Amino acid sequence: MKTCSSVYGPCSARLAARWAGFALVCALLAPWPLPVAQAQTSVDPIADAREALRRKDRSRLAAARATAAASAHPLAMWADYWELSNRLSEVAQSEVDAFYQRWAGTYVEDRLRNDWLLELGHRRDWAAFAADFPRFRMNDDREVTCYALLTRHLQGVEVRDPARAAWFAQRDSDEGCALLATTLVEAKAFDTADVWQKTRLSIEAGRLRAARQSAALISPSTSGLVQDLSDSPARFLTRRAAADGRVGAELATLALMRMAISDPEAAALALNDRWERLLPADLAAWAWVTVAKQSAMKLLPEASDQYQRAERLAAGQELGWPDDTLAWKVRAALRANGGRGRWQQVVQGVNAMGADDQKDPAWVYWKARGLQALATDSQDGEALRAQARRMLGSIAGHLSFYGQLAAEALGQPFVLPAAPVPLAAPEKDAAAAHPGLTRALRLASLGLRDEARREWNYSLRSMGDRQLLAASALACEASDWQLCINTSERTRGELDLAQRYPTPYRDEILARARELGLDAPYVLGLIRQETRFMASLRSSAGASGLMQVMPATARWTARKIGLDYSPELINDPGTNLRIGTGYLKMVLDSFEGSQALAAAAYNAGPNRPRKWRDGPVLDTAVWAENIPFAETRDYVKKVLSNATIYAALLNGEPPVLRSRLGRWVGPRDVNAPEPDKDLP
Repeated sequence: MKTCSSVYGPCSARLAARWAGFALVCALLAPWPLPVAQAQTSVDPIADAREALRRKDRSRLAAARATAAASAHPLAMWADYWELSNRLSEVAQSEVDAFYQRWAGTYVEDRLRNDWLLELGHRRDWAAFAADFPRFRMNDDREVTCYALLTRHLQGVEVRDPARAAWFAQRDSDEGCALLATTLVEAKAFDTADVWQKTRLSIEAGRLRAARQSAALISPSTSGLVQDLSDSPARFLTRRAAADGRVGAELATLALMRMAISDPEAAALALNDRWERLLPADLAAWAWVTVAKQSAMKLLPEASDQYQRAERLAAGQELGWPDDTLAWKVRAALRANGGRGRWQQVVQGVNAMGADDQKDPAWVYWKARGLQALATDSQDGEALRAQARRMLGSIAGHLSFYGQLAAEALGQPFVLPAAPVPLAAPEKDAAAAHPGLTRALRLASLGLRDEARREWNYSLRSMGDRQLLAASALACEASDWQLCINTSERTRGELDLAQRYPTPYRDEILARARELGLDAPYVLGLIRQETRFMASLRSSAGASGLMQVMPATARWTARKIGLDYSPELINDPGTNLRIGTGYLKMVLDSFEGSQALAAAAYNAGPNRPRKWRDGPVLDTAVWAENIPFAETRDYVKKVLSNATIYAALLNGEPPVLRSRLGRWVGPRDVNAPEPDKDLP
């Protein structure tokens, strides 16, 4: 049988036998049919429209939209969306309503509604906003949420608590949340304490525009002072700060917090020398907890003591510290006492988190470990141990880092889930015929991966496990391993490990691992986390290919391993695999074979984990949880968890994560060979 092909490789010839409805997908993945006379010169109008949008070429965009519409292109709605959204500030409701009608039920209809609601908020057209908002299905835009709350306030509805939560969660300054806050301050629904709290949260998170915006609700001059203290906190504290009134104390606290972000030791010194005595206890507690978080993120040993100092000053008051600040309290407590931990502080830190964060498997695991440690010297020891067992049991067996550790902590074998019942032909046919899924695959074939991801995820919103498995299978058959894995990971009751942990390039990876003496499951686990086996991906930082190699690293590694290399080969799967595994082997050797340290080095560069390993000798799980970069922390845990599952799938090994972690991470053994300082 003749096969079709996509940009990710050939569509399998067995599709016809396995999927009665998959002919449509093959048709969509194949190059769009063109008249013979134009076959060499015509450009897909959707790709042309996207390029016109990038270049801000209105006339070209309008022409591409017209071409797509005239040819009944299956993605014509995207060109229509780009063209209309590009001039949204100029259009009337009637034109938007016509778009809604043309593309009813599609992702772009709801995407345009999101954009239009923001425009209506900007226009202060509250009647039109109130009429359209209930039809916003995604409802995932924080600024739209702020406008919606403002609309309800104007209708006389009490919105203080949800409005305060939405404003505090605002990531940076935006018009909708700023207008909501201004209106509620004027209405006396928000008071000065709310405004200062928002300003502190913004400074603590490094969101300076949002801090200035909220401070302006006190007065324009206050906003200017926040700018000054942000620019030079030390100078502000020396020349302008005073604590002879609440406003002065608030500004001094903001300056101390701002100083702590860049230099927690200097901020701690300033608090010790003067400011703790001058500030009200609640503000001194805020300053100290910010110092403590920054110390913890820099892995300084005094972080745990600083958290305790902040707690003493808070004296039981609920000061609204962010969950991320509390997470670093737990991490600092795990490192404290020379790596032995302060388990009471661990448990207290988790208990202080919001309900959702307390359910995170990381904090379930570490609270349970804390309860186990505290049980030793407690008269309620058996009750604490029982509570710890229940908590560990609630996550044991999850296909995650902490799910695997929880099972091992309970002494239970970590058993992989059984394969689900195979998909029936009607289930496969329904996925193959789903308009949103087929549009997403077509977008992916044009290289429009962001649009493809949005279209695909929108289509998954209300699917159950069986529908998700069928959608995942559709993506797997199209060799879109990113959509394949990510979709299958959404299932809750039925888990298909063949979809979640596929092995594209299996023979090549296993052969290369044997050649270098690498652990093949570790390589697979790393590639799964890097690119989901998508050989054509390129990161915003410039890393490319299957193993996401930076151009300079590729050149350096190619020279080291004697590979004939030129830059255009970086996305060739075989070349990228040789370079990536060659580099990984050198990284592992540089870190004495530690898979945890090597994964951190592969993600963040080798110099950072060389610093992160300094300090006390730590349980490897404690060390991994204390990695300062959120991306790298998540990466290391997922690579090791992935590798454990791949080992079980490939080799039939019992999945034991601890054997991969090793016993501990600490300073480099002085007798170990010197690492390659040139390793990029």
